[in-house]
Amino acid sequence: MKKRALVPTLLTLGNAVCGLAAIAYASRIGKVDSTPEMDRAFLAASGWLICAAMLFDTLDGFFARLFKAAGRFGAELDSLCDAISFGAAPAFILLQLGPGRDQPFLHKVLASIATLYMMCTILRLARFNVESIDGGSKKFKGLPSPAAAGCIASLAIVRGTAELRWPGLDPVIVESVLEIWSTVGAFIVAVLMVSNVAYPHLTKQMLRGKRRQPAAIIPLALVAGIVLREFALVVIFWAYAVSFFAQALIERLAHRSSDLDGELDRRF
Repeated sequence: MKKRALVPTLLTLGNAVCGLAAIAYASRIGKVDSTPEMDRAFLAASGWLICAAMLFDTLDGFFARLFKAAGRFGAELDSLCDAISFGAAPAFILLQLGPGRDQPFLHKVLASIATLYMMCTILRLARFNVESIDGGSKKFKGLPSPAAAGCIASLAIVRGTAELRWPGLDPVIVESVLEIWSTVGAFIVAVLMVSNVAYPHLTKQMLRGKRRQPAAIIPLALVAGIVLREFALVVIFWAYAVSFFAQALIERLAHRSSDLDGELDRRF
């Protein structure tokens, strides 16, 4: 291995370490010696570790380009680490977020969705590798796996910190809402990962300075972080996942409508 590739490689491996740590923390939930407070702390920690993996995933590409060390080895290693941090780890966390074993049927449905989520992540990564060899494009085809993992991780963080941050909320209602949201939402983001919906390379554009943000965005983001706290992550990740899908859906419906109008004009 070339010395200049050492830093990006270590950052990539840091991504996988965070994924493994997220699984380790989530696996401690519900143990005999665990308390509800500890379970919530473990769940929040596992979500934050997924976010840390995303940070490592962003930095390894940045430093690979900075040191001119980008290559097939780094790309393949990155995908292997992503499969752990953005595939296996969120799927395992999902099992702790959704309906528990006290609801056998719903828990089996949840386990099936978690399995589907992991498989779609692996398929998404494999497709990305093939497309990058062929030259790639300016946009992602399908929801990026880190963004999908962020959708799951943000819900874990909110579930783990809700009673501390928003003591006025009914914990039973919060738990029920997040159980439904995480189960249905995980299915949606899993499908979006293997879809053909175009998503922009936001982090890459920002790091390369190719995307200028309006001056108001930074203070608005800070205010949202202060007011919404951890829920701001939910807004960011889910807005990214859903908004571009909605945009693609509207454009397709508009295109079909125009085609139908043209066909009617030709007939009448």
